[in-house]
Amino acid sequence: MFDDLRDLYQEIIIEHARHPRHARRLAAFDAEAKGDNPLCGDRLTLWLARTPEGRIAEAGFEAKGCAISLASADLMAEAVRGLSAEEAATLAEAVQHLARTGEAKALPPPLAERLESLMPLGGVHEFPSRVKCATLAWHALKAALGKKDEEAVS
Repeated sequence: MFDDLRDLYQEIIIEHARHPRHARRLAAFDAEAKGDNPLCGDRLTLWLARTPEGRIAEAGFEAKGCAISLASADLMAEAVRGLSAEEAATLAEAVQHLARTGEAKALPPPLAERLESLMPLGGVHEFPSRVKCATLAWHALKAALGKKDEEAVS
């Protein structure tokens, strides 16, 4: 069963890398951040558009990089829609932990459901050199949200 799960996760990563749904510059945006992983050459620009209430209405990105980096950016853009800045930052922390350890943090129900859809990114913990690929978009997200302690460079 574990091999079936691993195969499913690989399919999800490959699908999002080959056919990203959110790979575009937004026509109007409130926040922008760039990410760069100089070790492997992954680069990303992220744009966020917010509702008048401050929730993330849409996320878009342009990226060049490996399949894991592209898939992670696309999954991130999908997962953060509708979240507040704090919720998005909490989800980003949980994904970064997942990528480093393979373990999902306990989150409140709305965020837990979103983290569940991001579980394919947990497989990179077995490949330490790929963790930065999986977390680049999430570092950029935190930078776009104005988290001062976060750099957009993974």
